[in-house]
Amino acid sequence: MKRISLTLCLAFLTVLFCQAQVAPLKFNKNGEFKIVQFTDIHFQYHNPASAIALKRINEVLDAERPDLVVFTGDVVYAAPADTAMRTVLACASSRKIPFVVTFGNHDNEQGKTRAELYDIIRAMPYNIQPDRGAVESPDYVLTVKSSDGKKDASVLYCLDSHSYSKLPDVKGYDWLTFDQVNWYRQQSAAFTAKNNGKPLPALAFFHIPLPEYNQAASDETAILYGTRMEKACAPAINTGMFAAMKEAGDVMGTFVGHDHDNDYSVMWKGVVLAYGRFTGGNTEYNHLSNGARVIVLKEGERTFTSWIHLKGGEIIDKTVYPDSYVKDDWRKRPLVTE
Repeated sequence: MKRISLTLCLAFLTVLFCQAQVAPLKFNKNGEFKIVQFTDIHFQYHNPASAIALKRINEVLDAERPDLVVFTGDVVYAAPADTAMRTVLACASSRKIPFVVTFGNHDNEQGKTRAELYDIIRAMPYNIQPDRGAVESPDYVLTVKSSDGKKDASVLYCLDSHSYSKLPDVKGYDWLTFDQVNWYRQQSAAFTAKNNGKPLPALAFFHIPLPEYNQAASDETAILYGTRMEKACAPAINTGMFAAMKEAGDVMGTFVGHDHDNDYSVMWKGVVLAYGRFTGGNTEYNHLSNGARVIVLKEGERTFTSWIHLKGGEIIDKTVYPDSYVKDDWRKRPLVTE
């Protein structure tokens, strides 16, 4: 018993040591901060169809060398979920890249609860999520420091969009709760107050798209980049998260997964609603070659550049917020004579 206890203590201290070595997120000397988003990996341990997912993740990480990796849900798709989760996350962990995970609707269907998976994720070296305490799967905020490390320069909201509707007469997927909306409002207001009343540039990451994704994608006047091959499988009930973000004025873009045949980004009322790129193999439906979304924030500016990274380093759909999504005034263009 004493030997087992000692082993556990050493393992725990090792985890703490590794996590303690993770420096605070901050903009580099060039004033940039790069995020790679992987989504819908649907990893099945020992299934050869999943090998391409790991290959693409490793390829993207080696090429992009991000400051942060965000896995936006449906990471694992078969038991053993713990081994599968560790295998995927090791791609970032082994490279000493800070990473976080937001759950999808399938992650906790493989023999492990959200709480169990959260603890597994939290124990991985270079994971920077907060301890969950008594909450099964908490929402959390990451701050990106200025390049001199003296102040918060940007904010990243990470939310659990849950799984399925719990109301028998409402079919489909679950929605962000009023408590989550209020939590976001409070967090955003606190950061704005600390920044002398000016909202910090922010992004939000979660799995299931907001209902506004369908509104935006079906509006013929909205500017959309990328591929839309299916309707966004958003919840049937709208609890106002988009409205809260719009009113708070900090979130420039939201980044989700869930719908494997979408990778688009579209401007909706000044906020970009974007998908990541399906990262998995043929363990679930897909009609897009797998890859990742890359996002680069610029220190001190309300802007970000984003693109899709595919096999062999191919880059597509590179955009800049907000410029790429704003129609110019045709009356002010230089005169064209040819």
